[in-house]
Amino acid sequence: MLNPKKLLHSKWTAVHPINKEKHFIVTKVMLPEAPMVNIEYVELEAVHSKRLQILCWEALKDVSVWKQGW
Repeated sequence: MLNPKKLLHSKWTAVHPINKEKHFIVTKVMLPEAPMVNIEYVELEAVHSKRLQILCWEALKDVSVWKQGW
């Protein structure tokens, strides 16, 4: 099970690479302003191109799109 508190620096592989970007690392966990609200978004960095993207962290649970690790 994916724990949102352990997302920072976790590694991910895209099942269907786009623009030759397959491997990603979570570089930032976006904390909500309200202290009791759950994490909603993470920032993923493509290892190859260094391109950044914001993603709902729960999207990483979709095994048809993402695999944990490289």
